[in-house]
Amino acid sequence: MKITDSCVSCGACAGECPVGAISQGAATYEIDQDACIGCGVCQATCPIGAIEE
Repeated sequence: MKITDSCVSCGACAGECPVGAISQGAATYEIDQDACIGCGVCQATCPIGAIEE
C-alpha cells in the first residue's frame, strides 16, 4: 500500500490500521512497508482515495 500526494492528512487511515503501520510524516501520512500487512483497511477508509496498492 502507498499513500499518494493527494493525502490531506486527515488521519482516518492511521486510526484504522490494525498493525499501526501508518504515521504522520513530514508532508502526509506514511505507511511503514515493513509493518504493513496489505489488508486494505486503510484504502477502504480513506475518504479521498489517496491510498493505492
